[in-house]
Amino acid sequence: MKAEQNELLTRVGPGTACGAVLRSYWQPVALVDEFNPALDARMAQRPVKAVRVMGQDLVLFKDDKGAWGLLDRDCPHRGADLSFGRAEGDGLRCPFHGWKFDVNGKCLDTPAEPAGSRLCDRVKQRSYPVLERSGIVFAWLGEEDSTPPPFPEFDCFAAPSTHTFAFKGLWNANWLQCFEVGIDPAHPSFLHRFLNDEALDAIGDNAAGKQFRSASAGDAQGERWPMTRIMREFHQPEISFEAQPWGLQLTALRPMTQELTHVRITQSIFPHTFVIPLSETLTISQMHVPVDDTHTYWYSVFTSFDGPVDKEAMRNQRTQYISLPDYIPNSGRHNNWGFNADEQRSSTYLGMGEDDINVHDQWAVESMGAIQDRTREHLGTSDKVIMANRRMLLKAIEAVQAGGTLPGPADASQAAAMRGPDTVDGIAPAGEWPTWWRERVQAKRDGAPWIAKAPTDKAVA
Repeated sequence: MKAEQNELLTRVGPGTACGAVLRSYWQPVALVDEFNPALDARMAQRPVKAVRVMGQDLVLFKDDKGAWGLLDRDCPHRGADLSFGRAEGDGLRCPFHGWKFDVNGKCLDTPAEPAGSRLCDRVKQRSYPVLERSGIVFAWLGEEDSTPPPFPEFDCFAAPSTHTFAFKGLWNANWLQCFEVGIDPAHPSFLHRFLNDEALDAIGDNAAGKQFRSASAGDAQGERWPMTRIMREFHQPEISFEAQPWGLQLTALRPMTQELTHVRITQSIFPHTFVIPLSETLTISQMHVPVDDTHTYWYSVFTSFDGPVDKEAMRNQRTQYISLPDYIPNSGRHNNWGFNADEQRSSTYLGMGEDDINVHDQWAVESMGAIQDRTREHLGTSDKVIMANRRMLLKAIEAVQAGGTLPGPADASQAAAMRGPDTVDGIAPAGEWPTWWRERVQAKRDGAPWIAKAPTDKAVA
């Protein structure tokens, strides 16, 4: 890749070409949990947070009616930081001169002005549309007075609160290299390779970062294989992709015998979300939202197609490795991501722990540098998905510059197609896998208690 292309795809601040693309989509700005006093005692008295998204400094707060407000952080009076504002129930007041704003940015008070002043009527702080879905606060950061696209009704947002759990973590790297690791079908056979298998019944659906230690869906000649064994023994997947209304559907086939093939189908939702299976009935939808050019928050929604999730247990598992209230991983460059040479020789391919494979991905993206230098890459056949995604992103940049229609959830005309998307991970009859995976997906959806079932036709007497 040429240096100017790499620059184009990685810079996301206000006024940048790629930033304009990302601002055409709803973006996560915080977890609802970040305003939970049980997790952050500061929120009991003052539900206000400074947030930074795509190089923009914003302030997120709740009023006494529970409404969210997201405003530019610099006070429109003389630029003081509104994240230090006084939360007064009906709005946020700047401590510099007392100017006060409601959740919509309307100026409520300018107390130092003379009696009868109409200055408030002429001042409005820039505010951004906000909505709450599946434990995440989303915002529309597009041009002021522009109309956001319909919010997509993917499974992770359509499922009830009882069946979803949201979490996040900070990586010190550019958004694109974070996302590209997630859509790479070849890397699990290496980066997440375990040199030994574990008893399958020792792993639950909610285990943190253990998706490649769980059982595969389906049987191999009457035996359920651990994913660790499949990823280790069949490390040259046949990778393909197919365009979908939301982005790309990715297929990785690992032929095991003449009769059996391991099938892993995942989804890439443009511009920065992937959907993968964690088990036969649990999926992960992970978004990669730039804080700025060199920092990224990943947001994950775990969606159950079976019983309710245990949010407290899932949170407790993950807070072993990621510290609240800022969701910063305990491992990083400062401690070599927990690298252990003895472990690398005896139990894992990477040597950075067996319990939390998220740190494996964290190492991959952070070790590239804050912004990966793609001019030094040598891509191969197994990187075809990476190349396809970059072409989509370059095309989207051209579209937004020309005033054209952007792909995926930004295209309002495709709103009805923003459903699902489905994933699978299992062992199938080699020649029948296209039918097999559809049947597995349908069985999963038929068993989901929260998916509305079509009414059956009844005979008319």
